[in-house]
Amino acid sequence: MSRRYIIAGGGTGGHIFPALAIAQAIGRTEPQAEILFVGAKGKMEMEKVPEAGYRIEGLDIAGFNRSSLIKNVGLPLKLVKSVWQVRQILQRFRPHAVLGVGGYSTFPVLLVAQWKGIPTFIHEANSYAGKANRLLGKKATKVFTATDGMEAFFPPGRICITGNPVREAITGTPLPQEAARSFFGLQPHRSTLLVVGGSLGARSINAAVDAGLDRLLESGLQVIWQTGKLYAGQARQRCAGKSGVWVSDFIGQMDQAYAAADIIVSRAGAMSIAEICVVAKPAVLVPFPFAAEDHQTVNARHLVHKGAALLVRDADAATQLVPTVVALSKDAEAQEKMREQLRPLGIRNAAETVVTEMQASLQQINKTEQ
Repeated sequence: MSRRYIIAGGGTGGHIFPALAIAQAIGRTEPQAEILFVGAKGKMEMEKVPEAGYRIEGLDIAGFNRSSLIKNVGLPLKLVKSVWQVRQILQRFRPHAVLGVGGYSTFPVLLVAQWKGIPTFIHEANSYAGKANRLLGKKATKVFTATDGMEAFFPPGRICITGNPVREAITGTPLPQEAARSFFGLQPHRSTLLVVGGSLGARSINAAVDAGLDRLLESGLQVIWQTGKLYAGQARQRCAGKSGVWVSDFIGQMDQAYAAADIIVSRAGAMSIAEICVVAKPAVLVPFPFAAEDHQTVNARHLVHKGAALLVRDADAATQLVPTVVALSKDAEAQEKMREQLRPLGIRNAAETVVTEMQASLQQINKTEQ
């Protein structure tokens, strides 16, 4: 039987790229399977998913705006409209299973699927589950989690610990470092810093790198700098005429970027942490302080306590980030110790585990119904 799967979610790369990794794993085990993504109109999944070769439909849905309550006036109407849109999508596509990976579209898609009795699955990337996933998890067929200890949020019998799915390009055989540096137009034998603030950028990281760029270059580092869209113009002006720096709003070839890097500066979202562990590169983490329940700081401290990363508070980035990076770049022993601690933490088969468990659940449901 050729199954049909819906994967719902998006908003950031931390949701989109694990979803794509799972879709790829489905394709390897069920080549005849049909996969449809459902996202939020205007969000990055509407661009990135088709680029990866998958169909996607968009909903008129938005999240709760914590910074401006007045902007939430139309939220109930959007939710009602998105529920109607989901009903139409489910009626047309008739999925055998629906998987939510987080983001605005996850809630209405899984909610309607559960109303209709369609098997639903959740992947919770963080160590602290959001309210929507906690509500949906009560009726989900299975909840896939990145870590243990999630019984506080989900029914214990529904939990399956899988880790966080990482893109196939990153989990594969590492690319040659010298060739990767040349890919970005950098010197093949010079130590390289990779700066990523997440797919949407990070203001504190960008400002610190902007102010300290000359010091980074003078220290002997060359820089691959992903800025996000909002800071890209300013960063390009800052880098104009300088050698030893590559700058862009988005890096489409993260496998090349990770291969080129000796040190990484990053936020501490669940997927960033998962990828850093897989590539085993020393990192200076700057957690986003306004993430729900400050879960990025929890993520970062998990690595710091193992001696696998360094942490700079967002509020201290302006004064501490660049000096911390420069000091680490000159301490080869500290870098090697971090790599040793990171290697056993990298989970490369999370996407395959999610798909295997999902397929096993669907088979069991079919047996029960027969």
